[in-house]
Amino acid sequence: MKNLLVTGYRAHELNIFSQKHEGIAYIKKALKGKLVPLVEDGLEWVITPGQIGVDLWACEVVIELKEAYPHLRLSILTAFSSPEENWKDDKKEYYAQVLKGVDYYAAVSKQPYSGPWQFTARDELLFRKTDGILLVYDEDAGEGSPKYFKEKALKKQQTDGYVYIGISSEDIQSIADEETMYRE
Repeated sequence: MKNLLVTGYRAHELNIFSQKHEGIAYIKKALKGKLVPLVEDGLEWVITPGQIGVDLWACEVVIELKEAYPHLRLSILTAFSSPEENWKDDKKEYYAQVLKGVDYYAAVSKQPYSGPWQFTARDELLFRKTDGILLVYDEDAGEGSPKYFKEKALKKQQTDGYVYIGISSEDIQSIADEETMYRE
């Protein structure tokens, strides 16, 4: 696998409203645990939609991994131009910081938000450009925005052999439990 789509929940879907939330570290550790073996097996590009939440936390992980794996590249493909335009300043600053470590950034639609068709076009491009997906999603924890990505990935898996790799809330919880056990 050369190109991997990484996405999942938006921060607000996980009730995370601050970059200081302790759960982010566990999510990033889960992402890193799945990414390292893939990178060692030849993964070249990690591509995300670049939304606040799993997308940008994955970007942070990849930026960190690029120090040990200089061949690894990172791309953000947004649905429309300037998605951060209406965000609060702290989120804009965080986004700008992440973008500094990105190797390729583009908006699928060169205009500002004008409709849901832009997300559809972005998602079609993301699936077309990647060989598999690493998705942080847990149906048992309730539906969320990643549901569509899972359905599309599983459909593409059956027709094209697209690779589906999941991270569930149980996976993240076991990392948190392990960390807590070591601290005690």
